[in-house]
Amino acid sequence: MLTKRVKRQNIKYRIRKKIKGTPDQPRLSIFRSNKAIYCQLVDDINGQTLAAASSKENGIEKSGTKIEQAKKVGLLLADKAKSNNISKIVFDRAGYLYHGRVKSLGDAAREGGLTF
Repeated sequence: MLTKRVKRQNIKYRIRKKIKGTPDQPRLSIFRSNKAIYCQLVDDINGQTLAAASSKENGIEKSGTKIEQAKKVGLLLADKAKSNNISKIVFDRAGYLYHGRVKSLGDAAREGGLTF
């Protein structure tokens, strides 16, 4: 019997077969825990993280609901990406459904000026 974690891992592998981050168009990778949400822009070719943001930064964790926190993280990451001259990204939902906190982060990143 497959556990929830194993099912998500299989979905993640299936997504990662198709998605690659480049220096011009990095991959926006998301990790969602019960308490926080983390995201980073990854260049898979060189194996580098170009920018990262989480709900643990700047007191975001103390404010609002988790969905509101994810929106703030998305806007924060978009600002960091703009400072690194990044405007196009590839969205990697990492096996999570595109709804709730993941959707909120993605929509905020779009609102902040990133295109994917």
